[in-house]
Amino acid sequence: MKFIAPSSELLQHLLTVNGAIMSKPLIPILENFLFDIKGNQLTIFSTDLETSMTTTMSVESKDDMRVAVPSKMVIDILRSLPEQPVTFNVDAATHGIEVVNNNGRYKMAGQDGVDYPSLPEKSGDGSFTVPSNVLLRAISKTLFAAGSDELRLNLTGLFVEMQGTSVNFVATDANKLVRFTRNDLKPGVEHSFIIPKKPLNLLKTALPNDETPVIVDYNNTNVFFSFGDTQLICRLLDERYPEYGAVIPEQNPNVLTISRMDFLSSINRISIFASKTTHQVRLKITGSELTISAEDIEMANEAQEVVHCEYEGDDMEIGFNAKFLKEMLAALDSDSVQLKLSQPNRAGLILPTDNDSDENITMLIMPMMLNNY
Repeated sequence: MKFIAPSSELLQHLLTVNGAIMSKPLIPILENFLFDIKGNQLTIFSTDLETSMTTTMSVESKDDMRVAVPSKMVIDILRSLPEQPVTFNVDAATHGIEVVNNNGRYKMAGQDGVDYPSLPEKSGDGSFTVPSNVLLRAISKTLFAAGSDELRLNLTGLFVEMQGTSVNFVATDANKLVRFTRNDLKPGVEHSFIIPKKPLNLLKTALPNDETPVIVDYNNTNVFFSFGDTQLICRLLDERYPEYGAVIPEQNPNVLTISRMDFLSSINRISIFASKTTHQVRLKITGSELTISAEDIEMANEAQEVVHCEYEGDDMEIGFNAKFLKEMLAALDSDSVQLKLSQPNRAGLILPTDNDSDENITMLIMPMMLNNY
């Protein structure tokens, strides 16, 4: 049995789905890609049993076959070859694979594709479509805020909340929270689920930054993302997401408006002198002046800057974690932002000043108790 494929195109498809391969899986066959050929169509599978990816491409073949191919070895050999047709000869009895090109031949041990785990099938419980660049933006603007504590598994993923005429994408680690709302997505139902981080990071790599439609199918256990000739399937987190809306303060009479880049640049400089344990920076707002300061008492380091701003409200001093502030400001792309505050011991909201009708971003950051210096 054999098939012929262009080396660079095959390599690109393999790299697209390579992220789902585990380096040392409990089941050895999972270190392989599954090559499934029917007619002249090659479907490539990869999985770690929690996350699976597939992609398809056209090849020249007179035989249908199903063989597991060593992932690292096939990628390494294709990477080293110039663009040219490559022939794969597969021994039907031993599943041995011989790769032949213009310069030589390379043999590797394959496995029977029958032993490769089967992938979940769509059950048609629900579906909606989102442009690829919108989904990419939703992941990029939120995922950094998700937690990493395995003891709070429900906070380690992205919460997708469908509300009939809009979709919320929410991530939080209990210290910071981001809610990204798209009002132009109309799922038509009210439903929600939690997607783990790994498949979302794979999507960030695989999704094209254009308007390619991504079909999102879901059931109670899995979600399926289909775009172009690629599909990603992942198992959902079987956890209950907290009632995040209850922690977003509604009354915030103190409003600071400031250039996002001026604010971010100042926080970047001041945080160099902050405590390496707490990363605390102090914001002191009086009139149209924002004083940003930090001190590391143990190391005798301190710094202070004054940044021009617009402010409506009472004078205030409040402390925040500089790492969280930097992540949030870097994730936004508006020229200016608003910091909405109520009390020094209450959460603050960071909002872009140019939310449009299709999109709304709300970021929440918990304050830190100020050191008395």
